[in-house]
Amino acid sequence: MKFFIDQHGCAKNQTDGELIAGFLIERGYEFTLNADEADFILVNSCGFIQSAKKESIDAVCNIKRAYPKAKLVLTGCLAERYADNLIEAMPELDGVFGNGDLSKIADFMDDVSKKKRSAETFPQKGVCGGARPVIFNFPGSAFVKITEGCSNHCSFCAIPLIRGELRSRSEKEILKEIKNLVKDGVYEINLIGQDLAAYGTDTGTSLADLLKNITAIPGDFIVRPLYIHPDHFTDDIIEAIKAGQGRLLPYFDIPFQSGDDNIILAMNRTGSQKQYTALVKKIRRELPGAVLRTTFLTGFPGETDEAAENTAAFLQQIRPDWSGCFPYSREEDTPAYSMKGRVPAKIAKARAAHLEELQTAITAEHLEGYVGKELNILVEEIISSDNDEGLAIGRAWFQAPEVDGSVVIRYELDDQMAVKSVVPGGVVTVKVLASTGVDLDARFIKNYRKKSEKNERKFIF
Repeated sequence: MKFFIDQHGCAKNQTDGELIAGFLIERGYEFTLNADEADFILVNSCGFIQSAKKESIDAVCNIKRAYPKAKLVLTGCLAERYADNLIEAMPELDGVFGNGDLSKIADFMDDVSKKKRSAETFPQKGVCGGARPVIFNFPGSAFVKITEGCSNHCSFCAIPLIRGELRSRSEKEILKEIKNLVKDGVYEINLIGQDLAAYGTDTGTSLADLLKNITAIPGDFIVRPLYIHPDHFTDDIIEAIKAGQGRLLPYFDIPFQSGDDNIILAMNRTGSQKQYTALVKKIRRELPGAVLRTTFLTGFPGETDEAAENTAAFLQQIRPDWSGCFPYSREEDTPAYSMKGRVPAKIAKARAAHLEELQTAITAEHLEGYVGKELNILVEEIISSDNDEGLAIGRAWFQAPEVDGSVVIRYELDDQMAVKSVVPGGVVTVKVLASTGVDLDARFIKNYRKKSEKNERKFIF
C-alpha cells in the first residue's frame, strides 16, 4: 500500500511528518511522491492560527476532489485539536489521527484500510522518536526536535492546548540521532522545540549542557539552535555558543512579539522592552557578528497606536537581521480570546506591513556587509544551466531554512570542479558579488565539502 504526505505547518510538524513516514515504512507501507498512485494521502495539518487552519481544511477538500479513490487521513496539530469535530463535519476524511503518539499511526492506518472510519488522539506524553528514512528538507540539512509541548502559556498561544506541557527529550536519544544524521552526511543540524531554553528544566539538565555535548560529537557539521524564549535566555547559552564556535552557530531566533511593556505583560511574559534590548546588546557584545531573528505579533487585544509605535521603535533599536510579522489570530480557549480591546484585522495587517517594511530596509543593510566576502554555502538546488553559466540556490550560516533569504550561486559550466561541487547537499566557498534585498548574489570559488555518498535517507525538496 502506497502513501503520500501533504505537508503543512512548522518545522516541528515537519519532523512529525517524517516520523509518520518512518513508522509506516517500517510496517511495510511504501512512500511515494506521486499522489496519483497513492492508496492513502495524509494531510499533515497545522492548527496554530486561523489562516493555517483554513489552508489545511482547503487542502483536504482539494485533495479529495483531485484523488477521490485514495483514503484521506488528517494528521498534525489541527487533527489533534479538533479530531471529533472534524471526523463528524468532513465526510471527505477517512480518518483523523492526533499527534500525541505517532508510533500508533501504522495501527491506525491498518484500521482505515479496513474501512474503519474514526478519529483517534492519545495523551501527550514524552517526545516521540524513531527512524526518519525520509527527510522533508533539501539534502544536507535536517531538523532535530529536543522538546515537545510548552509550559510558557503565552496568552495568545494554543500550543499548550495542542501539544501539552513541556517534555524534554533524553539527551542520549538526541545525541544518538545527531550522530546518525552526521554519519549519513547531514551537514546542518537545526535544533527545534517550542522553547529551547526550557530544555531540561523538567529533567534537571539544561540547553547549555546539551550544546556542550553536541559539540563533542565527531564529524564535519554545524548546529543552529532555533526558538529561544526571551524570558528564559541565560548567560550559559552564550558561553556554550562561544565554546562551540565554528560548530555551534551564533544564530538566535528569539520571538519578542512586542516592544510595548503593557502588551508584553498582557501576553503573559515577564520581560520588558528595556530588558529585551539589553539582551540583544549582550549577545552582540559577547558574540560579535551574531545573527538575530525575531517575531512580532501585531493587533494583540489592547494594542493602541502608541503601543504599535513602541514596537516599531523597538525593532529599529535592536535591528534584527531577520523578523517575521504576523497579525494576531484569535484562538478559542486561550486567555487572549476573551480580552477586551480587540483590534480590527485591517489595522493589525497594516501594522504588520509597516514592521515588514522597516525590516526589509534593515535586512538589506545587514546583507550589504557581506558583499566582497567569502562564505561557505550549503547548496540546496540547481535552478539553471544555460548559456555557459550555471545557477544554484543555497544558504549561508546566517540563513535558517525556509524562513530567511538565500544565496544565488553562479558558476561556469566549463569548470569541471564547479560542476562537480555545486550539487544539492554539497558545501562550496563563494565570493559575494552583491546584495539583492533579502538575498545575496555570489560566484563559486572552490569546493569546501563534497556531498556525502554515505547517506541512505531520502531527501524530499
